[in-house]
Parts: sequence; C-alpha cells; structure tokens
Amino acid sequence: MQGPSDFELSRRKLLLGTAASVAVTAAPSIASAQIPAAPGHAMAAASAISNVAFNVNGRMRVVTLDPRTTLLDALREHLHLTGTKKGCDHGQCGACTVISGGRRINSCLSLAVMHEGDIITTIEGLGTPGNLHPMQAAFVKHDGYQCGYCTPGQICSAVAVLDEIKRGVPSHVQADVTAKPSLTNAELRERMSGNICRCGAYSNIAEAITEVAGAGA
Repeated sequence: MQGPSDFELSRRKLLLGTAASVAVTAAPSIASAQIPAAPGHAMAAASAISNVAFNVNGRMRVVTLDPRTTLLDALREHLHLTGTKKGCDHGQCGACTVISGGRRINSCLSLAVMHEGDIITTIEGLGTPGNLHPMQAAFVKHDGYQCGYCTPGQICSAVAVLDEIKRGVPSHVQADVTAKPSLTNAELRERMSGNICRCGAYSNIAEAITEVAGAGA
C-alpha cells in the first residue's frame, strides 16, 4: 500500500512530465516564428508598390505609393497639396472635391492608380492669392465661407457645376432632361447638394456662384 509520501511523489512526477510535454510541443511553433521571411515574401511586398503619373495643376507628377492609396491621400501626403481637405473620408461631405478629366469627383473615394495619365485640378490649380479665379474672388466678396474647411471643395464643385450646365449635363430637378439646363435656384442647390457647409453659408455660396455664372466665367 502507498503512503502519503508516495502519492505526493507520483503527483509531482506527473506534473513535471506534463510540463515537459507542453514545452516540446510548443518548441516547433516558437522556432518557426523566429525564421525570417522567405525572399519570395519580400519580393511580393515590393511589387505592391506602384508608380502613378498624372497631370496635376498643369504639371506632370509621378508618385510611388501603395496601390490602395486614395487620390486624396496621394494629393495631400505625397504631393503636399493640402488645400484639398479630408472631411468624412466616406464621400459624404464633399470637402475633398477635385476636378479630374473635367468632372468633379470625391477624391477620398477614388484610388490614385485609377487616374494614371489623367488631368487633375485642385484648389491650388484654380488660382493664386495674387491672381484669384473668378469663383474664388466671388466667394471672398460674398463671404461664401466661415470656418473655410469646406471652401476648397465648394469652389472646385462650383466651377465644375457651371461647366456641367454649359455642356448641357442634366440633373434630377429638370422636368425635361433632354432640354438645355439653366442656372435656376433649384438647379444650383441640387447640383451643389453634395458639398456640405457645416457653418451654413449656403445662401452666400449660391450668391457667389450666381454672380460668376452671370459674368459668363
């Protein structure tokens, strides 16, 4: 018959044996974690970098970036054109609006690699402090901004809106989409509805756009 000391000794051996088994089982996974990545993995990571060339504000630019980079981040982080703002980053506020190929787009929803060879205009490309674009000047005149965060997107969108109307691009408020659109109040507000001004300067913005449209700019 085993005494208490014999039972304790057997239990101790059992625990030691179990611990040794766990250590042996875990050893291969620990060792494999320390093995450096194979050269093929490094090559795959390197191939994930893309060179993208496009014309930005009248100048050819080439950027090297991750193909998942948005046009917005390419402009701001790679080309340092920070006039284009990141607002919601979900295509809902319009602060990131730029003009690409003559059309206004939300640059936060578009990948930079999709614009290879495109002509892109940002707020910096419309005018300079010493030579403002007519739309920029009208926004200043009519106080079409307060905090100013949405203003670059508002101006880029406004310039594109007048071009859309000039080219006869229809909108949802037209009774007859085959007819040539005109800049009515309803037409203007519908076309600019994708640009949100959290300060509520909408009336002033509409006045600025209307003045530029009347001047034929």
